Amino acid sequence: MRRREKFVVTSILLSLGLLGVAYVSLELRYWAVGLLSMLSFFMSAWALADDLQPHEWFTIVPFPALYAAAVGLFYFLLPESFVSKLIILGIFGVGMYALFLTSNIYSVAKGRTIQLLHAAHAIGLLFTLLTSLLFTNTVFGLRLPFYLNGLLVGLLHFPLVLMSLWSVKLENYVSGEISALSGVLTLFLIELALILSFYPFSQWNMALFIMAFLYVGLGILHNFLKERLFKSTLREYSLVMVFIVVMFIIFFPYK
Repeated sequence: MRRREKFVVTSILLSLGLLGVAYVSLELRYWAVGLLSMLSFFMSAWALADDLQPHEWFTIVPFPALYAAAVGLFYFLLPESFVSKLIILGIFGVGMYALFLTSNIYSVAKGRTIQLLHAAHAIGLLFTLLTSLLFTNTVFGLRLPFYLNGLLVGLLHFPLVLMSLWSVKLENYVSGEISALSGVLTLFLIELALILSFYPFSQWNMALFIMAFLYVGLGILHNFLKERLFKSTLREYSLVMVFIVVMFIIFFPYK
């Protein structure tokens, strides 16, 4: 079976798995999402097996699994409308296929530059932010104590940040620099989640706020790793951060 055929088959099967999750009882929904995530991991490994290197089990394969888990958790929040769930199902399948293509580009581009790499970086960043938004919305929706909010945000975001930063250079290993930078940005997001836990904002607004700061943080670190972090670039991202804070305070409604 050719690689693209594997991507199509895997995307369809995982979409059917997501549909099955919708019919699981509430008591078992987290187990069902966990099972879907595990299936996504191993099926992703099968689909990408041709060029898969040992380090890519940590830098490429987990992304589809995290995306599946994020959408699976969000799927339970949808209204009992077959049309809305069908739309999300279609978006999930297309998104999974796009992630497989992106992961494949990362895998074959190691050690050289190919034309599609810039598109892959853009798609990877988009799905990183989307996965962050859905995960964070779920975390705050659980109404947990502030320290658990911070813990879960950290556990869910560290692999997302690590994979995003690794994709900049596509090295044949995960360097100490990438790990350290991932830890610093994740710590910042944890602190932000802890602070937001004490304010009466809606869960979507808090999730959007954290996603916005993730975008700024990844933008700065991507440019740093590319050795393009000039004063003008840093100034632009700082202005974006200030703008986000001001807009958040002025326009975002309270719970």
